[in-house]
Amino acid sequence: MKTSKQELIPELDLSVVLPVYNEQDNIVELHSEITAALDTMGLKSEVIYVDDGSSDETLIRLKKLHQADDRIVVVEFRRNFGQTAAMSAGFDFARGKVIVTMDADRQNDPADIPKLIEKIDEGYDLVSGWRFDRKDGYWLRLFPSKIANKLISYITHVNLHDYGCSLKAFRFDVAKQISLYGEMHRFIPAIASWIGVNIAEVKVNHRARTAGESKYGISRTFRVILDLITVKFLLSYSSKPLQFFGSIGMASSALGVFIGFYLTIQKFMYDQAISDRPLLLLCILLVFIGLQFITVGLLAELMTRTYHEAQDKPIYNVRNLYRK
Repeated sequence: MKTSKQELIPELDLSVVLPVYNEQDNIVELHSEITAALDTMGLKSEVIYVDDGSSDETLIRLKKLHQADDRIVVVEFRRNFGQTAAMSAGFDFARGKVIVTMDADRQNDPADIPKLIEKIDEGYDLVSGWRFDRKDGYWLRLFPSKIANKLISYITHVNLHDYGCSLKAFRFDVAKQISLYGEMHRFIPAIASWIGVNIAEVKVNHRARTAGESKYGISRTFRVILDLITVKFLLSYSSKPLQFFGSIGMASSALGVFIGFYLTIQKFMYDQAISDRPLLLLCILLVFIGLQFITVGLLAELMTRTYHEAQDKPIYNVRNLYRK
């Protein structure tokens, strides 16, 4: 089932998007908190739960909530596609002028939603939450997170204290233009900066997990590093890959030619044998590597043209959509 982003228009004031995976012990109380927060705002709203292939009773409880509350939309995935895909689906189905994302583990506080909306109303396109007082373990969660946040800010030039906070608010048009792949959901502000948006950060409450199990582990750190390399490439060279690969190729070829020129002088001016010298092999290797990088850059240019002209391909597959 595929829904085109262009088919949707902002029919409501607010959409709250929550990727959900095995949160049966949290989902009912969380929805009560979200409902309480929305009731104080007086906006036409919807709450979109994207069930990412849960294996417990999460989906059953979501369906019951859907039957009792017209504002609830449940998107059921056929299997577990990951948080990034779930968030992308939420963006696709959202109909609110402002779209708020948050985790379903109850560590994000729904009472902070009005604070994000107020910041959006000040003229910002994207507002990111900052968990300034996190209730997580230091060495396994906080310390790696601090390093990752500083590294991401340095490489992407988008200075935020907390990239990992899922509690964010987006204007409708911004959310619809963001294409997510892999584990890119944590880099949304950096990706959004590429299209030119005003980004703000506000302090939000962070609560300790009281039920369920964390889906995060130290292994995600390595995936974050790989995705960060991808984001840097996309931000700087996605429309001009030849400049990236070509620069490496030109540098390699230039060094090879310089070594070749040096060996030529050694051969003809000083009558030295060069056929058995490792420098000759290095010269040939560098020139060929340079040519290969330039060729890869040209192929990447062709792929880039195809990418920009191709139709959108979804990174998830929906089994059912429950919407009243």
